[in-house]
Amino acid sequence: MSVSTLSAKRIRQQLILELVSKRGVHSQEELADLLAQHGYHVTQATVSRDVAELRLVKVPKGQEHVYVGPDELALRDAPAGDERLRRLLDTMPVTLGRSGLTLVLHGPVGTAQALARSIDQSSLQEQEGTLAGDDTVLVLFRDEDLLGRWQTRFRTLQGLPAEPER
Repeated sequence: MSVSTLSAKRIRQQLILELVSKRGVHSQEELADLLAQHGYHVTQATVSRDVAELRLVKVPKGQEHVYVGPDELALRDAPAGDERLRRLLDTMPVTLGRSGLTLVLHGPVGTAQALARSIDQSSLQEQEGTLAGDDTVLVLFRDEDLLGRWQTRFRTLQGLPAEPER
């Protein structure tokens, strides 16, 4: 794929994200028509690939279903995701340690996968990623500020004071 083709694809996909965030797009055919109105004449197959690459999903909105992007989906599910994480933290002890820009969460044996998934589905989005073993979850951060904000919010979800006692 040439550089200009990649650039056009990125611009088209950015337009798709803008379109689905600003209006209710109901189908790939409707999305193709909207793209054509903006000068992007593409096939339904191209739209289908773009939808998959952008991880768009259809969600109920009133009496219809519309496409949303992963960021909007995370926001829609954040309260439910936070509640799932809060319930999980209520049922098991989780200790929080640190190594550089990595937080180390320890829980009971066999719980790390569930804990990491609950974190990933919550509104905690400052992390670069999570990595789960058997009883340990590593939460990776790009910088100190993001780590601090995440840690404060996590402790709040645990029902603990925002700052650990010294």
